[in-house]
Amino acid sequence: MKEFTLDILPLHEWLDFDACLPCLPDRQAARQVHPLIISGPCSAESREQVLKTAHALAETKAVKIFRAGLWKPRTRPDSFEGVGAAGLAWMKQVKKETGLLTCVEVATPEHVELSVTNNIDILWIGARTTVNPFSVQEIAEALKGIDIPVMVKNPVNPDIGLWLGALERINHAGIRKIIAIHRGFYTYNSKPYRNSPIWEIPIELMRLCPELPVICDPSHITGNYLLLESVSQKAMDLEMDGLMIETHVNPQKALSDSGQQITPAELKELISKLVIRNHYPENSGFRDMLEQLRSEIDVIDAELIHLLSKRMHLVEQIGNYKKENNITILQIKRWNKVVRESLELGENLGLNKEFLVKLLRVIHEESIQKQTEIFNK
Repeated sequence: MKEFTLDILPLHEWLDFDACLPCLPDRQAARQVHPLIISGPCSAESREQVLKTAHALAETKAVKIFRAGLWKPRTRPDSFEGVGAAGLAWMKQVKKETGLLTCVEVATPEHVELSVTNNIDILWIGARTTVNPFSVQEIAEALKGIDIPVMVKNPVNPDIGLWLGALERINHAGIRKIIAIHRGFYTYNSKPYRNSPIWEIPIELMRLCPELPVICDPSHITGNYLLLESVSQKAMDLEMDGLMIETHVNPQKALSDSGQQITPAELKELISKLVIRNHYPENSGFRDMLEQLRSEIDVIDAELIHLLSKRMHLVEQIGNYKKENNITILQIKRWNKVVRESLELGENLGLNKEFLVKLLRVIHEESIQKQTEIFNK
């Protein structure tokens, strides 16, 4: 993957996590005091529903940004597709009456223009839009010259390249206030979730761009309000900067995604149960022990890399030998034997079977690739 860089402002420089704590020195300090909480209904359905939800969220004191879908990209045309531009007036009233910042999803340049004209504070680009570079580029062009924060959800399919590309397009348009939203990915079998979290993808995004704020959308990951707490806690344990959780004054009667929405009171309870862990403890004894254990891991990791290199050299020798003797690359009986014996050994050593299968598959795929290159010379 080519080098990935963003010119963005750290979250704590443009958004106070808590109005009474404006002098927090960095994002980690801010997050430990109060993670960023964005909440509101999946869809704005009526003025009454929007305002009731917003006022209840404002009373929690934890929510700083009110979100609501006005233009809804739905799979079927006969589904509720949102109230459209009519809801912008309701969002204005939310900000006036509660002081909450407002946030809506945009999918076209027209959505951007209408939102900016109506003083929406933050825009977000949804998963179905992120997946299409043409659509993202059109939105980026519409954003040029506008100073407004933009949040970018991951694409529907598990492709970090598409996510990175969307973030770059928005940044290249001059937007420096950017947040990435992890909302899970569609896979053939995501159970028990609506969208599989595949945590390694947002983790890799955080590694590639440490200054990029990343928040989690457990509502779209789970599709089930009963799983919200566990996924929210997981996101906090992975050092994400906050959560976007859908709320509704009456979830059972919601016109879209009723199964994943909770009431503002339930949101307040969920937040109160979250454990916000320290990034790095002040206890020197703990730090010393942690560094010692990490040093041992570093040594083992180096040994693993050396062993993998040695293994691949042997793979190349086998590939040359097979080519000289006109033997097929894949030997399915041999591969089944390797998997069977490796899983048996791993089980005896207390290793997770699923982890071992994934590891063996990656190593085997690389081995086949190397031998294929030899055959194609």
